[in-house]
Amino acid sequence: MADRFGSAKHRLEGDKSLPPLNRPEFRKSRREGAYAIEDWRVLSQNSRMSSPNILLIHSDQHRYDCLGANGHPFLKTPNLDRLAGEGVDFSHAFCPIPLCTPARSCLLSGQWSFRHGCIANSDTEAFRPMAEDTPVFSTALRDRGYFLGYIGKWHVDAARGPTEYGFHTYTGERVYAGWRKNLGLPPVPRSNAWFGETDPHITPEQSRLAWGADRVIDLLEERSASQPPFFIRWDPSEPHLPNCVPEPYASMYPAKMIPEWPGFRESFDRKPFIQRQQLHTWGLTDWTWEDWAPVVSRYLGEISLLDAQIGRVLEALDRSGAGKETLVVYTSDHGDMCGSHRMIDKHFVMYDDVVRVPLIMRPPGEAASGRISDAFVSSAIDLASTICEVAGAVRPESFMGKSLLPLLGKEAERDNGRSDIFSAYHGNQFGLYSQRMVRDRRWKYVWNAVAEDELYDLEADPGELMNRAADPAASAELRRLQKRLVHWMEGTGDRLLNQWTRKQLEEGKKAGPARVP
Repeated sequence: MADRFGSAKHRLEGDKSLPPLNRPEFRKSRREGAYAIEDWRVLSQNSRMSSPNILLIHSDQHRYDCLGANGHPFLKTPNLDRLAGEGVDFSHAFCPIPLCTPARSCLLSGQWSFRHGCIANSDTEAFRPMAEDTPVFSTALRDRGYFLGYIGKWHVDAARGPTEYGFHTYTGERVYAGWRKNLGLPPVPRSNAWFGETDPHITPEQSRLAWGADRVIDLLEERSASQPPFFIRWDPSEPHLPNCVPEPYASMYPAKMIPEWPGFRESFDRKPFIQRQQLHTWGLTDWTWEDWAPVVSRYLGEISLLDAQIGRVLEALDRSGAGKETLVVYTSDHGDMCGSHRMIDKHFVMYDDVVRVPLIMRPPGEAASGRISDAFVSSAIDLASTICEVAGAVRPESFMGKSLLPLLGKEAERDNGRSDIFSAYHGNQFGLYSQRMVRDRRWKYVWNAVAEDELYDLEADPGELMNRAADPAASAELRRLQKRLVHWMEGTGDRLLNQWTRKQLEEGKKAGPARVP
């Protein structure tokens, strides 16, 4: 069946008779300040679409609320703020799973973790990579004629790297250690384990972030004058813990000026046992905010350092002349507890601290005033579909997300039809633990298949401190969200929904939470 990008046969087989891709041509809309989105969605005379370049910056463990553009009161992120001011800032983007390897597999495959099969990181009993025949957006773009370059953290499949997933070139972060050693610099300090510290041996220009930005800039300069459009992906490991940060970023935000997270004063009353266990596992049972504030300080400092390097990349993109021909995307795989609920990292919880992520998209064309979209977005899964549509590539039938293209631009649609959003988790190095989350504008329900359920009124309790799953006054909301979760699990083919677990959700056959003495 033919469509706007040519016949399905041509697209699947990469028919050589089709003409080469052309560099995109953009014009400013007659509507003042609007992006000419329609320019890169129209067909050319030969039924081929001019395809824009795509620059995806995909960081690791960046909280949604840690951006100036997203309301942080003092964090300095001028470059990401500017990007948001020139594009669309999605205020309700959520990761499909708050865990590195599965989330990155979701982005490549456009599928939920329980569908692509990678449910945990490689250092666990449950790890298995995606099957080799899993369709991914990168091979779809390569078939479309794109050049694909990858720089930074991979963390998808130890046996198969980016070049086996369709990328033409790959520079991993392990190269940085040798680069640093060749400069005569000591290794990154690790005396404070996962809690971070100042790196006294380097300047910001010698940091891994700056090293990564340099590699991205080199690739941008190399490819900007080339005929095929490019897809360049930069995956810095930062701001994932431990935050080992050079000055002046290490002390940019004094610990005494940092307020507690809204969810810090956690009692764990009526909450799953595993959350309290995390404090014992990490040695945090006696930590106060005075202990946590320096950790948060370094986390914020590393985000500002990341922002500075993103600014260098964006300047290089503009300097190359490709800025107006490039879709720029910034997002992260998931968030970080970073002391919220007195916890570290991201395991066994579905708090907004870890599932809500920044997502900024600047379309090609003339710059316009920014816009905030509050549409619910499943960040990785929707991005996979979006990237394929933007590129005019074949969208694999296995992809499960919605393209965000209709939400871009000043005259774009305001809503994508979603009234709620979902996330999943399966456990990791501390053991297996099945969770599913459904969240709407006010309520969040977390089904813990092997533990107490959680229900939060986000309007009255934005810090998610009071679990109301056993509150009779909230029983109607609980039942409503349980039904909604069942409907979603049926629609996505989630195998956790079976004849035994279904009774928990449909018939309320679930033991209530225990009170903390």
